Amino acid sequence: MNPVFVVLPLLVGIALVGLGYAVWRFANPYRTPTDRVAEFTGKVARPTAIQPSSIVYQSTVPGALRRVASLARPSRPEELSLQRKAMLQAGYTSPNALEVYHLVRGALALGLPLFVAIPFLTASLTTLALVVVVSAGIGYFLPVMVVSQRAGSRKQAIARGLPDALDLIVACTEAGLGLDASFDRVAEGIGGAAPVLALELQIVGGEVAAGVPRIQALRRLDDRTGVPEVTSLVNVLVQADRLGTPVAQALRIYAQTSRTRRMLRAEEKAAAISPKLTVAMILFLLPSLFVVILGPAVVRMIQEVMPVLGGQR
Repeated sequence: MNPVFVVLPLLVGIALVGLGYAVWRFANPYRTPTDRVAEFTGKVARPTAIQPSSIVYQSTVPGALRRVASLARPSRPEELSLQRKAMLQAGYTSPNALEVYHLVRGALALGLPLFVAIPFLTASLTTLALVVVVSAGIGYFLPVMVVSQRAGSRKQAIARGLPDALDLIVACTEAGLGLDASFDRVAEGIGGAAPVLALELQIVGGEVAAGVPRIQALRRLDDRTGVPEVTSLVNVLVQADRLGTPVAQALRIYAQTSRTRRMLRAEEKAAAISPKLTVAMILFLLPSLFVVILGPAVVRMIQEVMPVLGGQR
């Protein structure tokens, strides 16, 4: 009996077990003692934010799987910081999210080729090598695409709800509320329409209430979202705080700019419809139209001309 048919299923089983554990850890993030106390007392703890520059690894996986995760872990601190920032923007704020992300990439890069290569064991060595290399590349970059897609969806959701949230913040500040209280009040009001933005505003309010300086909390908001509109808002609020200008006036001006920017984006998307419809008409409608108009003429020509050319008349 060929030992390959014994060793390969064993390796596939080990890879699948490791991948299943990684997915389970990703879906069930590490619970801190504060989380367990909150669950025991029935109080929901607010999620805490982590600076992208502080790369924290929790010892939540066995040593063997940690070695698998090290295969996908970059050696440069700058790349680790960028990956952590991407995880935060995708909504993965757990302390062990980055380690589990590396574990999933390493497990997919090792396990997916073993699983895909089983039907190609009888093929040539070149085909088998090509399948292994392609499947390993897909497994390695698939988590990157998932995180990027999730981060893009969150950015769109935040940008979509920001103008309305700014109007509410302006109304709250002009009514006499402070900026931190306005964030909490607006977060409660837009929780159903823009839950992602509401959660981010709640995190800012919770950090300021816990003693984090407001400027630092706003900078963290910018790091977690990665939305250009939020970056501009943070800069406006920071300048207003440092220069002592009225926050309500600065927010009102920026709210008008944000609404104008949203209207321009809508007009840009509307203007792009005509070229897209033109391409669709050229590819799908015009061939059918040519068949309907020229089809009978071509059939008649074949019936009348082909006998003459064939010498039958």
